[in-house]
Formats: sequence, structure tokens, C-alpha cells
Amino acid sequence: MTKGATAPRRSGGSRGRGGTPPEPDYVQLLTPDGERVSHPDYSVDFSDEELRGLYRDLVTVRKLDAEATALQRQGELGIWASLLGQEAAQVGSGRALRSQDMAFPTYREHGVLYCRGIDPIMPLSLFRGVDQGGWDPVANKFNLYTIVIGAQTLHATGYAMGITKDGKVGTDDGEAVIAYFGDGATSQGDVNEAFIWSSVFHAPVVFFCQNNQYAISEPLERQTRIPLFQRAAGFGFPGVRVDGNDVLACYAVTRAALDNARLGQGPTLIEAYTYRMGAHTTSDDPTRYRVSSEVEAWQAKDPIARVRALLTKEKIADEAFFEQVDADAKAEAVRLRERVLSMPDPDPAQIFENVYVEGSPLVDAERKQFEAYAASFEGGAH
Repeated sequence: MTKGATAPRRSGGSRGRGGTPPEPDYVQLLTPDGERVSHPDYSVDFSDEELRGLYRDLVTVRKLDAEATALQRQGELGIWASLLGQEAAQVGSGRALRSQDMAFPTYREHGVLYCRGIDPIMPLSLFRGVDQGGWDPVANKFNLYTIVIGAQTLHATGYAMGITKDGKVGTDDGEAVIAYFGDGATSQGDVNEAFIWSSVFHAPVVFFCQNNQYAISEPLERQTRIPLFQRAAGFGFPGVRVDGNDVLACYAVTRAALDNARLGQGPTLIEAYTYRMGAHTTSDDPTRYRVSSEVEAWQAKDPIARVRALLTKEKIADEAFFEQVDADAKAEAVRLRERVLSMPDPDPAQIFENVYVEGSPLVDAERKQFEAYAASFEGGAH
């Protein structure tokens, strides 16, 4: 077994339809009750202000996500993939990234995007249909959202191989790459191919799997008969399972894996064992495939509540702080809503822009045809 890997007490396939999910062994530094616990391989040394900052991140990210869900329900977004319940996995891993590291997200990493300092309006403009994703992946070290399941793992592996060839790996200030995906993506060929290439070429990439227990409506036991992190051993690199609702553990495990990658020690697979509290997307109805008792069991492991319990028990924050964080998060959500509603509709002809760097006679001709067609509707004659 690789260093840092933890063996489960029970198979993930033992879940009962009406019972609580089996509790696996994983790296944990903060219990659901807000108690700090030690681990032989991982630790964090946060100041009180940094702990308060993590709590502020968690609350803000959840509030912005809830606002986006409400906007979709009101017809302002075409669709939305909520991160509800997965805030600790995203904030913990997102804050573990160094400024030079590159992240490759799916379509749900709103928390990581927030931690990278990207304006939270960006993914909403994408799902509102006014652009294709407005941030600069190079400047922000955060690739555009990927809708094709698992494809970003290959993109990340190729990028990691590239920075190795550029000589940016092997020192403490070197670069590393992280690829996010869900448990369902592990059944995709792209992910397994990425595992092979990254292992064979010793690529400096961390595969961060947010195991939220369901690939849309398919439970974990339909994806694997062994814990996901153990798959790494078959490809020749370390795997570790972390409590995905523990922001401290997610930070510690991700930071260690990224540091190993940047020092030239190759890839790591992290399985963040968490739970999707809401729907897969706003087009999904989770009540059709899971029971309320299961959801209630996971509510007791809420990632925000445990950090609040820690701050309270250790007298790091008082009620005034919590109220201020809530008020600030609500205000930011209101501003986000106002900005979404004020977004101008794009000119339909913009679809022809930025297709080729130096233009194309064919695209130019197609644009003229489209503009003539659109102009035929002017004046209400049709």
C-alpha cells in the first residue's frame, strides 16, 4: 500500500437502500463535531485568521451557488450544476494550489474557480448562454469548464507532460497540475487513458476525484467494486482517500500531492469522499433514485457546520463574526443576481468571430448569409 493510502473497513457496495452509507477509513483532520484530530502523514498549521478565511470561503461559495440555482429555476440560466455539499473538497483543494499551478475543472468547480480569484459571474454567463466562458485560462491558471465527462483529465495530463519538457518541474517552486472529475467519470475511457499516460511519463498531475456517491442517478456500486483510490495502484502511482467534507484534510492531502508532483515524483489520485446534497444538475430529480434518510445522514457531516463548530469551540470566532460572514455572502449573492439580470444578449453573429486567428473566406461567407437571414426579420414583416 502506498504512503498515505488508507484501506476501507467495508466495501462501498454495501450501501442499503434505506440505510446510512458505510463509513470508510480516510484521512481526516476535523470531525463532523468540529474536533481536531491528528494523522501520521498529514497536518495543517493554519492561523486563526486563515481558519476564519476558510469558513468565509465555504459560506460565500455555498451562497453564490444557491443564488445560481435560484436564477436557473426562475429561467435566467439554461442549467446549473450545484456544488452543494462539496464545498470543503473544492475550497480545501483550491486553496492548496500555488499561484503557478494549473487546474482543469469539470462544470461544477465553482468553489475552485472562486479560490483562483476568478469573478464568480464567469460561469453564470456561460450557463446563461451569453459567452463560452469569459476567463483567460492562462492568466488565471484555471482552464475553461469541460462538459465532456472526463476529457479534462487528458488535457491536464498533456499539459503536465508539457511543463515537464519545459523544465518547470523538479524544484520547490516548480509547477504542478490538478484535474477534477467525479466518480462517474472514472468509468470513462479518457480518465483511464490519462492514468496510463501520466504514470508512464511520470507527469506532475494530481487527479482529484470528488466521489459524491452518484454518477447522475447511478450509485457508486455501479461504478466500481473497490474503493476508487485503490485504482491508482494498478496504474503505478499513489492513491489516497480523504474526508471530502473536511476542508482541513482536503487542503493537507492536496498540498502534499501537488508538492510531490512539482518535485518530479509523478501523479497521485485523491478520492475526496463526499456527497452531492442536491441534484446532479437543475434538470435532475434526485428523489427518484435516493432516499431522504441517506441525505439526512450526510447532513450531519456538513462541511460548513464542522468548521463553525471548530471556530466556536476554540473561541476563534464569535456570533458577530458568523453574522457578518452571512451578511457579506448574502450581499455578494445579491450583486451577482443583479449582474446576471443586466447581462446584454449577445449579437448572434458573434458566433462567427474567433473561429480562425486569421479569418476564413468560408466563415466570412457564412456570416454574410446569416446576417442577411437575420435582417429579413427586422420590422416585424415575418
